[in-house]
Amino acid sequence: MNQQVQETSSNEEMLADTVINGNQFLTFTLQEETYGVDILKVQEIRGWSEPTPIPNAPEFIRGVMNLRGEIVPILDMRRRFQMDETSFTKYTVIVVVNVRERTIGMTVDAVSDVMDITVEDMKDAPDFGTSIDASFIRGLAASEEKMVILLDIDAMLQSCELVDLDKIVEKTEATV
Repeated sequence: MNQQVQETSSNEEMLADTVINGNQFLTFTLQEETYGVDILKVQEIRGWSEPTPIPNAPEFIRGVMNLRGEIVPILDMRRRFQMDETSFTKYTVIVVVNVRERTIGMTVDAVSDVMDITVEDMKDAPDFGTSIDASFIRGLAASEEKMVILLDIDAMLQSCELVDLDKIVEKTEATV
């Protein structure tokens, strides 16, 4: 029991240290740009498999998949960011994340690495004015010769999009 308390305390200290001194980000690529999401939001990484399409879903929703009994909507990140479409390769993966108490899959071109980024290394996103919605960009960080765009996936999905996702999941669960 005492050892378990010490391990829990040690884990809490490590987590607090990560929050204070930096964060770990899972990095991935989309159209040759590198993005990162908080590793604590990532549930798992799955190889690409075609989701079941859902009629009348928003364009950026590829469909749904059954993940151990849970219906999970799959977002196409290229479509979400209005990028050019590309064919899926052996490197295309689905990053399963937890967003606002929901489980969502995101298709990305490839997973890169887990990066430790300190608060000091994180730079604010530039102010684009009203022409570009940068509300979901948590910040930027330099990695070797590239910039990593750090995403706030909770902010990335607006509340109206989350309602749409809930409706899709409800419809799918009703037919299963």
